[in-house]
Amino acid sequence: MMLGFQDIESIGETITESSMWEKVSEFLHLHLDITKEISVSVLDLIILTTIIFVTSLVLKFVYRIFTRKIPEHDKVKFQVVYGYFKWLIYVVIFIVTLDSVGVNVTAVFAASAALLIGIGLALQTFFQDIISGVFILIDQSVQVGDIIELDGKVGRIEEIKLRTTRAVTIDNKVLIIPNHLYLTKILYNWTQNGSLTRESVEIGVAYGSDVEMVKKLLIGVASKHEAILDNPEPLVLFTNFGDSSLNFKLIFTLNDSFTAAIPKSDIRFEIDKAFRENNIIIPFPQRDIHIIEKKK
Repeated sequence: MMLGFQDIESIGETITESSMWEKVSEFLHLHLDITKEISVSVLDLIILTTIIFVTSLVLKFVYRIFTRKIPEHDKVKFQVVYGYFKWLIYVVIFIVTLDSVGVNVTAVFAASAALLIGIGLALQTFFQDIISGVFILIDQSVQVGDIIELDGKVGRIEEIKLRTTRAVTIDNKVLIIPNHLYLTKILYNWTQNGSLTRESVEIGVAYGSDVEMVKKLLIGVASKHEAILDNPEPLVLFTNFGDSSLNFKLIFTLNDSFTAAIPKSDIRFEIDKAFRENNIIIPFPQRDIHIIEKKK
């Protein structure tokens, strides 16, 4: 059988295309042996890259849908939480994709088990802080501007991050609070119910003092201080008959509890002055000592 020139040219093109596809196939199935049990091909890497790229597009689409109706001041909080879970999703997709293309994921975990255990122990507190930070941002138990008390330290929240919270004390000292302390310690949020707080000053007077006069003086001192609100009015409670004194508590309302120590100090100065002017004694503990002599 005689072949024409066009037939020969067609056969040549077919052989060339077949040879090219064979080279491409060989390249795609070229394996990179990381260990004896872990091997990744070029095709596996392409599939992995493509799936991660598609996942990134889907996550961006989901982010736009969820943030479309969220108020502007809450978008920053959602973005922090979203960033944390985005990387978590990437890790899951990465592992599932490797397993789907035939990579021995069990061998990967086995090879890095010791390293992962060491990293896990070292980062245990770090992840506790991150998880606590997510909870804080979601349930909004603490917000910027709140005044909190933790382990006896009081500060105004200036910034909430995923791992730490930054607060400033009345002394203008910065507190860097690891977020996991919110879950393990008792936290007092002074301003979650509003900026108004009830404060008190306790005082004791000598037995025999005119208690009505004491009440009048305490109310008068509180009413004159500019930082104390008129509504609700200051209140005086007769709390107890003590060992050495009649005990009272002056209760009043402040608009800025962050600086409460200053008006409370002013109140104590004025109480001491008013009691001195009206001959009301602030007693100190007294004990009677009886000496018994033994008869010889």
